Amino acid sequence: MIQLLTPESWPEYELIDSGDGEKLERIGSQMVARPEPQALWRKQLSNEEWVKLADAYFVKSKKTKPTENEWGEWRLKSGAKEQWVVSYNQSGLAFRLRLGLTSFKHVGIFPEQAVSWNYIYNTIKQLDLVETKVLNLFAYTGASSLAARAAEAKVTHVDSVKQVVSWANENMLLSGMDNIRWIVDDALKFVSREVRRGNLYNGIILDPPAYGRGPDGEKWTVEENLYHLLELCKQVMEPKNNFLVLNLYSMGFSPLIAENLIRDIFGVPSYEVGELFVSDRAGRKLPLGIFVRFRSGSNF
Repeated sequence: MIQLLTPESWPEYELIDSGDGEKLERIGSQMVARPEPQALWRKQLSNEEWVKLADAYFVKSKKTKPTENEWGEWRLKSGAKEQWVVSYNQSGLAFRLRLGLTSFKHVGIFPEQAVSWNYIYNTIKQLDLVETKVLNLFAYTGASSLAARAAEAKVTHVDSVKQVVSWANENMLLSGMDNIRWIVDDALKFVSREVRRGNLYNGIILDPPAYGRGPDGEKWTVEENLYHLLELCKQVMEPKNNFLVLNLYSMGFSPLIAENLIRDIFGVPSYEVGELFVSDRAGRKLPLGIFVRFRSGSNF
């Protein structure tokens, strides 16, 4: 059964309005307006109201290619900050994240992923192992790594961009945590080496982009590479007391794709699959990704 999941109420985040290919959000102390290609409906507020409310407004570059991130620049109001900090504190899970305005519209957080942060934290607590090893691939600024570390897991954080890994390390320190293992590498290459080394993990988290590049220019596309990566992930997953979280963001992808991948490769008897969304003040549900996840106390 396909589920629709949205984060619990979080004082640091609200989707104010969406439509006409954009979204207006309050994230911590700032209002930001940026592109959102899945917001195909009309805005509830006027363009003038958006401009008045937004502390920072992202303007896309006309040179952006369809297969790339949306590059551009932020237009800031007087007094707006290029960097600021938000706190997350839900059901025993607490950490802090430094946010920042980047040239590819992101700010260092995907708020809809709060659903996954709670799942990761609670699953590790419920496994209750002497040591829980977690591998976070395409790990970005590290919110999922912090959720796992807050549950006292031994975390390996992998991303291909050195600056992003440094950003994640900053978030770890802001959160008063330590001992996350940082790896700057191509995800496929790293997991292939882990297979050869015989290293195993209880938990695997994957947030692959639709398109990306490794540190040495390695090309990544979900369509060409995801199946093989998941096959490798199965080989580095402990056969029992395990869990997996896979998030996908490609436009047009159905949750059924994620379901078929997990059934085909892992063959687990039970799993959860669906879409993540957030609602704006008008009640429109903005889809922001699909997910599949499972946890198992016994062998595959």
